Parts: sequence; structure tokens; C-alpha cells
Amino acid sequence: MVAKNAAKQTWVDRFLNTIETVCNKLPPPAILFVVLFLITAVIGAGLTSSGFSLINPATGKAVVSQNLFSKAGVQWLLTNLVKNFTGFAPLGLVITMTMAIGFCEEAGFLEALLRGSMKNVPPNVVPYLVAFLGTCGNIASDTAMIVIPPLAAIVYIGVKKHPVVGMMVGYAGAQAGFTANLLVAGTDSLLQGLTNQAINAFLGKEGAFVVDVTCNWYFMFVSTFLCALVIGWVSVHIIEPRFPKYEGAETEEAKVDITPVEKKGIHRAALAMLLYVIIVIIGFKAQVLSKDGVTVVGSLMLKGLIPLLFFLFSIGGLTYGYSVGKFTKIKDVNAAMVKQMSGMGAYVVFCFFCGQFQGLFNWTKLGTLLAISGANFLKGIGFTGLPMCIAFILVTACINIFVSSGSAKWAILAPIFVPMFMLMGYHPGFAQLLYRLGDSPGNCFTPMSPYIWMILSVAQEKYMPDCAIGTLIANMIPIAVVLQIAWIIFLVVWVTLGLPIGPGVGLALPAGVL
Repeated sequence: MVAKNAAKQTWVDRFLNTIETVCNKLPPPAILFVVLFLITAVIGAGLTSSGFSLINPATGKAVVSQNLFSKAGVQWLLTNLVKNFTGFAPLGLVITMTMAIGFCEEAGFLEALLRGSMKNVPPNVVPYLVAFLGTCGNIASDTAMIVIPPLAAIVYIGVKKHPVVGMMVGYAGAQAGFTANLLVAGTDSLLQGLTNQAINAFLGKEGAFVVDVTCNWYFMFVSTFLCALVIGWVSVHIIEPRFPKYEGAETEEAKVDITPVEKKGIHRAALAMLLYVIIVIIGFKAQVLSKDGVTVVGSLMLKGLIPLLFFLFSIGGLTYGYSVGKFTKIKDVNAAMVKQMSGMGAYVVFCFFCGQFQGLFNWTKLGTLLAISGANFLKGIGFTGLPMCIAFILVTACINIFVSSGSAKWAILAPIFVPMFMLMGYHPGFAQLLYRLGDSPGNCFTPMSPYIWMILSVAQEKYMPDCAIGTLIANMIPIAVVLQIAWIIFLVVWVTLGLPIGPGVGLALPAGVL
């Protein structure tokens, strides 16, 4: 539980304390997802019995819920129980990167490197820097949510800040700022493809009008700095005061300067990692990791980023460990991996039950029905202009709390709202932008994301044994709320100034398209 000074509590503190208290009463994550599994099963059975259905605009077919308490449901459960667990994507990602980072951490490489690099960085700058790196890290998709928070914790310890706050700032940057980036990312390509599908279906002709992958780039480029500033500011002024002074191990506070041996180890590890990066670049240019040696988006290098990062961290950690004498025999390497994985038992149990819930949620079609219902509601309220745009953002944000997959939601919403916005004279790229603004901020606090439970597991194991899910949710809600408001205001200003949202893409639909 976060220590607070009752005499200095504001209404924000009291509100967040209430949320924290309520959320902390939630059962353990495994039990929570068992409960959600049963609730989903009951709702699915009820909707099936009532004959409830909605038309999916993406396919034109009726969407009907499915009943777990039926012959088909029993068959699905027995056939997919193991698959739901082994096919749960975050499980493999987290375990793989935990082992890789484990090499670096157990060898002392990360600690020495960050102590050396962050020594002269003003502590007040660190939250903004971590938030910026987290936001830019989404170029690696979900990888950023796994890699950045643990590293941010170590950085925060180095500047005598609470490591759990650092984890939340890094996580918020990667999650709440997921759609923003300085570069064109895989998210741009994925959403652009779905937008063009919706355009083709509406116009009835393939390629009659298309949006480019860069259609939101200008706005998202600037949004990267907005996300860093907002997340950093909220963390400094709202989150940090709610946490006590971190009382870490004496060794963590005593080590300030890196020793000559550590410096030698860092230089050797850096050289080994540099050689590895050069080999990867050569592989990319030689079209082993790419199709043309130029395009990063959609390339094997981006798709295989987890294995590539695994080898990168492993090479760095092993080189440093043997250089400083931390690793002297192969048994030391094995012990490092085992030690890192020993704290992952709770997360593995969580993954089993969360995988079952997500599998059932998808099989029962509840996510699809929820998204279609939200879209139908928005169509029916009759807003126009900016009020309609803001309503679209907020409805998307509400849906996002329960349905985490951004591409799945846009596949459903795009066939509805892309034509709707085009008929009102808006560019389809603008409709896509509005969706992205609603799809991101809430990512950082929704318990539906498996990565928040990974953060909780690491926080409990290493820094704050009494940390609970309510602690994370309550302290990340302000980030999501402030960022959502700031993003909407930023959008209004951007639109008012008439600035393009991407190369050749403005607010209005070009003449002659309809």
C-alpha cells in the first residue's frame, strides 16, 4: 500500500485512494480471470438463448454469441484449453525477454551501464526521458512493454526515485502513448490497411481512393513529445508524491561510480553488441531480414525483433559477466537464468487463466458485439463536427478498456465510420486518427492487458512486496485521463490551425472522390 500523508491529501488523492482501496480488494489475478471467465460464459449463454445478434459491417453477416454450456462449448473448451495457454502471446514474449535481461541484470551489466550513463542526468529530467523512450519504444510493438519498465526501475533507483514509479512511467509511455512515434511504425501499416479495406468496400472499387501509411505521421510525430510531457508531468506532480521514499538495499545506494573493472566490462560488452548490430544490419541490407533491404515496416527484422533482442541482451550480459568475473563457468550462466525465472511462477499461473478468458471472450463473440454496439450508439446520437469527433474518441476509449486489441476494434469500426466520415466530407485518414487517439491512453490501466500483471509481478518480487493491482491502476488512471484530455485539446488546436495530419492529408476529403 502506498504511504500517504493524510494531512496533505487533496481531492485527487482521496479519489485515487478510493480507487486503490477498491481495486486492491480484487482477488488474485488467476482467480479474477476465473471469475471473468464464468461471467463471460453466463453472458454468452444468455445472449445465445435470447437470439441476440448484430450485423458486422466488416462482413455483412450477423454476429451471434456462443454458449459454453452446450455441446459445441464443451468441445471448444476441451480442444482449446491447452492451446489457449501455450498460444497466449505475452507468455512467450515475457519469458524470452526475462531470460535475456536476466543475463544483463545478474551480471551487473545494466546496473553499471545505467549508473554510468545516468550519473549526470538531472533527476527532474528522468521521468520525461523515460516516458519519451517508452513512447518511442512502441516501434517494437509489445516488446517495449516488456523491456522498458524493468530498465526504467533501475534508472529511477540510480536517481534516488521509487523504482515502481519508474516502471509505471515506462509502461505508460509504451502503452498510453502506443500509437505515437517519431517513425512510421507497424501500427501505421496495420491500421492503414484496414482503412483502405473499408474505403474499397464503400466505394465498391479496389484502389479507387487509398490512404498512405504516412497519413497520420505529422500529428503522431508531434504527439510523441506531447505524450512524454504529459506522462512525465503527471508522474512528477501526482504519482511520485503518493509514494514513500524508496529504501533500497545499501548496495544500491552505495554504488555511485563505476570501477575500472566495470568500465572494462562495459567496453567489451558494448563492442560485442555493436558487432552483433552490424551483423543484423548486414543481414537486413542483404535481404535476409527484409524483402528489399530498405523497408523496415513488415520486414522479418521487425517481426523477429524479440529473438534479435534476446541475442543482443544475451551477448551483452554474457560478455560483461565473463569480463568482470561474475560468470566464471557455465553453471553461473544457468544459475542466472534460473534466478530470473524463479520469480515468474505467479505470472505463468496468471497467463494460464487469462489465456482461457481471452479465448472464451473471442469465441463467444462478446468483444465484437460490444464494438458494434458502441458504433451503433455513436451513429444514433446525431452529433456532427467536432462534438461527433470527440464522441467517437470517447466511445473508442470506453471500448478499449474491455477489448485490448487495437486492430480487432478498427476492423469492426472502420467499415462503419470511414464511410460515415467520408459522407460528411472528412478524410478517412482523419477518421483513423480519431480512432487512434481513443485507442491508446486507457491501455495503461486496463486490467485486461496481460502486461500490467507482468509489471505487478516484477514490482512485488523486487521492489514493493505489498504492491497490489489497485496501486498500479489508481496511479495510472491520472496519466490516462490527463493524456486523453490533452490529446483532444491538441487535436482541436491542430484542426483549428488547419495543419495537415500527414503528407498531403488534411481534414477534408479531396474533391471528386465521391
